[in-house]
This record gives sequence, structure tokens and C-alpha cells, in this order.
Amino acid sequence: MLAFNHNLQKLFNIACKDERLGIGLMSGTSLDGLDIALCSFSGNGLTTKFKLEDFVTIPYPADFKTDVQQVFAQKTVDLEKVVLLNEYIGTYHAELVLQALAEWNIEPETVDFIASHGQTIYHAPKRLHQKVGYPNATLQIGDGDHIAVKTGILTISDFRQKHIAAGGEGAPLALYGDVILGNKTGEDRILLNIGGIANLTYLPADGNYQNILCTDIGPGNTLIDAACRKYFDKPYDEDSKIAYSGNVNKALLDELFSNPFFKELSPKTTGPELFNLDFVADAQKRSDTLAISAEDLISTLSALTAISIAQFIEAKFKVDDLQVFLSGGGARNPFIAAQLKKYLPHAAIKNTDALGIDPDAKEAILFALLGNEALCGEPMKIGNNPAVLMGKFSFPG
Repeated sequence: MLAFNHNLQKLFNIACKDERLGIGLMSGTSLDGLDIALCSFSGNGLTTKFKLEDFVTIPYPADFKTDVQQVFAQKTVDLEKVVLLNEYIGTYHAELVLQALAEWNIEPETVDFIASHGQTIYHAPKRLHQKVGYPNATLQIGDGDHIAVKTGILTISDFRQKHIAAGGEGAPLALYGDVILGNKTGEDRILLNIGGIANLTYLPADGNYQNILCTDIGPGNTLIDAACRKYFDKPYDEDSKIAYSGNVNKALLDELFSNPFFKELSPKTTGPELFNLDFVADAQKRSDTLAISAEDLISTLSALTAISIAQFIEAKFKVDDLQVFLSGGGARNPFIAAQLKKYLPHAAIKNTDALGIDPDAKEAILFALLGNEALCGEPMKIGNNPAVLMGKFSFPG
């Protein structure tokens, strides 16, 4: 009898284990740092049981952020820089994983897999690029082979491509993990993640997969953070101090809301390719608000995030008795949280830690979960979303 290739044999052995130890890696559009979530899993699909064993966000140094920003969300870039960063980010993320494991006193050989999201540098759904004959597209860099070889750990990466190949837009992928971790019969729930972009998963009380919705809503922190960097030399609005020091400019807010994206049918996806400071400057010109203070601008952009979320939820769902669970950086933004409660007074709004899920770690956990599904799951058909297992396998040797 022919023997398996040793890598395939190891893959088979991991998939057959009663419990697997995996690492989820998430690097978002905010470029704050690398989220590293160490999780233990048993089972798969709706029978999955998981525990967050350890979590850390390792901040990116300024020169790394500058490097990535040179190719981030821009139509024209230095192709050599993209190629170099693809290899460099993979190697750098591997180093950060090994650093985290050393701090946790965990030997790399005890970890079964790494699930790496990579670093998105351009997201181009057809609704945005509008080029005839071209499909939905997205690109994440940070090569999985480099992570696997440098850490010695099986690595699963490039999750979004299968979703697009099967007819999706490559985002939001939170859908699959949110259904597994957050679904509860008898309770209408929304898992709302406010990262660079705000997205949600609606989980109906009846458990009917056809009624589940996962979609991007609009800007989360991306416009606020970009304006904070430009006008205040700060990475973000800590404790909403800037937003609370200004006033919402209604003329500008109305003009920002005039963008067609907010009226497009969901599910839909977007990114900083649309919601960036050029988008804001254009709206300021049209609304004759170029002279407003930087504080008023931050306040208005914060209101845009909160009100766009609240209006979307109110228009789509029955708000009475709705349970809304927040995660992402926006969950720590007091201005946004207060505005959500103001505009959704009948919804119960709390953080995902009420579900036993660290709000800061949620996205990294979800990619670890997608890695577990890639190893031993079955495709899940949820609404009109592709029923696929996602991720490409990279072996250490």
C-alpha cells in the first residue's frame, strides 16, 4: 500500500484529533498591529467548542505602517514594493507569532495550525471598480509559505479568494464564524463589528439560515482614524475626546450620506478604497464646509459611523428585543456607543464579552475558527452566501 506524503499524513492526523490548538492572525485596515489569538477547538460546524487560551495585539512600528501605506488602497503603486512586502509581511508575522508563543511559554510544535488573514492592500468588488468583464476581487499579502517555514507550523491563509471564486465578494467572512459562535434559537441577535469598516451578522431567533444576513454597512473607524492622523497626529480618537470637543455639522453629514453606497442593496462590501479622506474632502467641497474645525470634522465622521449603523439596523430588522453585540475598535469608542444607544433605544447593546468572546480578539478568533473548518469542517449553506471551505494550505517543509 502506498504511503501518504508526510505532509498529507500530518494534515490527516490533525484533522482527526479530538482537540486542536490553533492560532488566528488578523491585521486590519487600521494597521494598529497584529492580533494573535491562541484557541483550542473541538468539533466543527455548529458543534464547535472553542476556548481562547491567550491573546495579544503586538503593535506595528511606525516604519512598518509607512511601508504598507505606500501600497494600501491605492490604484497605482510600486509593483516591486508589493512583491517585497508580500514576502516581508509573511516573515514578520511569523516572527511575531514566535514572540507571542515564547511569552506564553508554548512550544511551536504543540500548535496544530496557524490561520492567517494577511494584510489587505486592495478590495475591489464589482460595485466599486465597475469594469465590464472583470469579477469581484481582493488582495491580501503576507505569504503563508513564509509563515509556515519560519514557524514550523502548518499555515492556512488567503481565505477570501475561495469566497470570490464561488460568487461572493470576499467579505465579510465573519458570517461563518458568527453563525457557529453566536447563533441562539429564540433570540434575535446582531454581531456588530466596528473595525476600519463596520459590518454585521444578523442571526434570527428562528434559526432559519435563509434569513441570516452578513454585510458591510459603511465606514467604521477608517475615516475617523485617517482624520486624526492628518489633523491631530494621533492614530485614533482616544476616549472620543476629540469628537466630544466638536459639533456635528449637519450639512456635511447629509452630503456624506448622499453617496450611493448607503442606498445599495445588501449584502455588500466596501473598504478604504471608497471611504477615505478624498471622499471626505469631496463632500466638504459640495457642502461648502471646508472651513469647519478639525474637531467638528471628527465629530461629524464619528456621527456618520454611528448613524449609518443605526439607520441600517432600524430599516432592516425589528428592533424591539434585538440583542446587539459589539466588537472591534469601535466598541471602545464612547461617542459611537452613545450614539448607537440614542438611535436604537429599544435594542440591548453590549460587547461580545457577554458571549464569552473578547471584543478585541473576535476577528482573530474567527479566522482561527475558519482554519479549524478548513481542516475538518463541511461547507455551510447560509442564505445566498457561497457554501465553501476557505483557505490555502502551506506546509512547513
